[in-house]
Amino acid sequence: MSSFSDMINGEVPVLVDFFAEWCGPCKMMPPVLKEVKSKLGDEVRIIKIDIDKNPAVAQAYSVQAVPTLIIFKKGMIRWRHPGVAQTGDIIRAVNAAISAA
Repeated sequence: MSSFSDMINGEVPVLVDFFAEWCGPCKMMPPVLKEVKSKLGDEVRIIKIDIDKNPAVAQAYSVQAVPTLIIFKKGMIRWRHPGVAQTGDIIRAVNAAISAA
């Protein structure tokens, strides 16, 4: 399995969903992320990070609230969204990350 830093440093945009089991709004994201994945396929990699199990990663990216969505490409943050996001907004952000150099 790839390490987190290996994944976010790749050419393929990585959408990271920072969440917590106790977070109500976080439970709204899985169907949205599933729809994003079904529309974009291999153009994006989606991973979920439980902030309670991975506090160092959450702290490293200053995640203050959950859910927080961050798109990485080549190790750089291309988009960041605290709170629940809509499918269309996420797809536009991923497409922008794909076209970014």
